Amino acid sequence: MSISYQSICAFLFREARLLDDRQWDEWLDCYAPDVSYWMPAWDDDDQLTDNPQSQISLIYYPDRAGLEDRVFRIKTERSGASMPEPRTSHNVTNVEVLAQRDAEVDVRYNFHTLNHRYKVTDTFFGTMFVTLRISDGQLLIAQKKIVLKNDYIRQVIDVYHV
Repeated sequence: MSISYQSICAFLFREARLLDDRQWDEWLDCYAPDVSYWMPAWDDDDQLTDNPQSQISLIYYPDRAGLEDRVFRIKTERSGASMPEPRTSHNVTNVEVLAQRDAEVDVRYNFHTLNHRYKVTDTFFGTMFVTLRISDGQLLIAQKKIVLKNDYIRQVIDVYHV
């Protein structure tokens, strides 16, 4: 089964919009139950860490339960790092299909997120590597690796920053 480029882009744009609109439950619905959500860190040699089990990561959730917990904390104001909630603008560009299999497609794209909170606007940018899977007729994110290219992050990084 082939997944059209237009469907891929529409899905990625929708996921970004759901973050901007703070539609947390709908955003979670974009993710498969077995999703791996990983943002590796940069090591002292300017190389990305390559094992979330044994090396430091900026964010790592081995399945959707971690994302669900994160969203629960944001929605119930149990996240000091998220209060007040920032205003964000997520921009998705350079969408490139890397590989297609029966019901999955590997995609690479760039992101640029503006984050406004406490009268300060921060910029986050980088590259996403995602595997999209068709499940029950809809696309879901089955794997997401986020390469954040900022050299300096002055705050705790969270799912809505990228």
